[in-house]
Amino acid sequence: MKVITSQQMHHLEAQAYRDGSSEFDFMEEAGSGIALVAHDYIESHYMDHTILLMCGKGNNAGDAYVAGIHLLHLEYDVIAYQFVPIDDCTSLCQSNYKRFIDEGGRVLSIDSPEEFVLPAKGLILDGLLGTGFSGKITDPFETIIQKINNSGLPIIAIDIPSGLNGSDGKAQEDNKSIIATETAFLGLPKIGFFLLDGWNSVGKLRYVDFGLPKQYINESETEMIMLTKDDVSSFLPKIVRNRHKYEAGYVIGLAGSPGMPGAALLASDAALHGGAGIVRLLHPQGMEAELASSQHELIKVPFAHSDAQKVIDLMNEASAVFIGPGIGRTPETFALIKKVLPALQIPCVIDADALFFLASNEGRNIKLPEQTILTPHHGEMNRLLGIEGPAPALTMDYLKRCKDFTANRRVTLLLKGGPSFIIHHDEPFYVSPHGDPGMATAGSGDILTGLVAALLAQKLTPLKAAILGCFIHGVSGEYAALELTSYCMTASDIMYRFPEGFLLDET
Repeated sequence: MKVITSQQMHHLEAQAYRDGSSEFDFMEEAGSGIALVAHDYIESHYMDHTILLMCGKGNNAGDAYVAGIHLLHLEYDVIAYQFVPIDDCTSLCQSNYKRFIDEGGRVLSIDSPEEFVLPAKGLILDGLLGTGFSGKITDPFETIIQKINNSGLPIIAIDIPSGLNGSDGKAQEDNKSIIATETAFLGLPKIGFFLLDGWNSVGKLRYVDFGLPKQYINESETEMIMLTKDDVSSFLPKIVRNRHKYEAGYVIGLAGSPGMPGAALLASDAALHGGAGIVRLLHPQGMEAELASSQHELIKVPFAHSDAQKVIDLMNEASAVFIGPGIGRTPETFALIKKVLPALQIPCVIDADALFFLASNEGRNIKLPEQTILTPHHGEMNRLLGIEGPAPALTMDYLKRCKDFTANRRVTLLLKGGPSFIIHHDEPFYVSPHGDPGMATAGSGDILTGLVAALLAQKLTPLKAAILGCFIHGVSGEYAALELTSYCMTASDIMYRFPEGFLLDET
């Protein structure tokens, strides 16, 4: 799904109006879709049927009133808080305000923020400011937004959380934006959802089709794609009934070091659970006792750092390899990696300590396998970019620096974080809307590395393996959090939810 700026969205709508589309019809469709999102949230969370509309002066408030009308028809108790004199509102907002009252809706006109008191129950629909807002948030909205965020009630933002810039992801001063539980975005997601303060503001993203003709969307330009089930479902490896284990994918991992077996085992197990038919873990001699309790299906092969050719020969027999989890940063380890990487002739996933090597003086210009995926988190990416000092903010400029890096090193980049991006030099930025804060736990990246290696071994291109692996990893993490909460899940729990992730049923 294309991701665009707020300005681009306004331009598409203006084109549609010039060609005969109705602003009234768009608002009716938007309000109907928002009502369905609210109804779904209420039903799935077994909540009291109370809806609280937060209304400013623009068409965002008009959308809220239309949603309120539909929810009244579903026998909800709907209360609107009108924070701007209705005569100062847009004409569509005014007309739907009157319709809402005629349908039995209640409106509380708030003249000062001190008067604004929220009840103890209900679902908030945020229609305060919308994508057209710019500038500084001042009272009454500053206090109103603070009270909404502090209410403890779930919040569904209409199109965009009030106070968030849809084009660059900046919240207004001191993060004074609505912190939504969900955002019911209209038509297309906005780039600002995924940059700077955006990801902390939007919550779960829910698509609402407001009737914009597809031709305008198809003709629109974009630098970013938000991944959906429809985008990635065709990437799933095809399973042939008479295949054998090597045809299912043979993965070798060069990972682990004495005292650090966990990362290597997590990545190896994830490769097995990710569909690889056979997985071998190459590990330094002397780790046999530490690895004794590993998964029975995993084949473990010790090596000596001095025998680089043995390692190279073994790895080139595989369908794909991963290098780095828990391997350490000793001089002898880096010397081995320096010999192995240029000699590999198969697809490769590089992570963790091996990324640290690539960022070192001796690793910066080393030849990499033709089909290579790097899976850094932001700290590792900054090191690869040679950035010292304070970490730069997640902006489009930063993402473009990452894209330049992929062009220079001829690699595919899976930039891990909240959210995660897949970056290739001649492709748009791909962003996954899936994942959970509980995935910020030790070993989560190792699970991703093993999964992506398994997909590479099943003959996916690096770009498709990175996209599908990132998507499945995120969905699996959401399922783990649903059962275990964001507080209690571990990296292994993500792997154990791969079956749900491979079904691609978005949570």
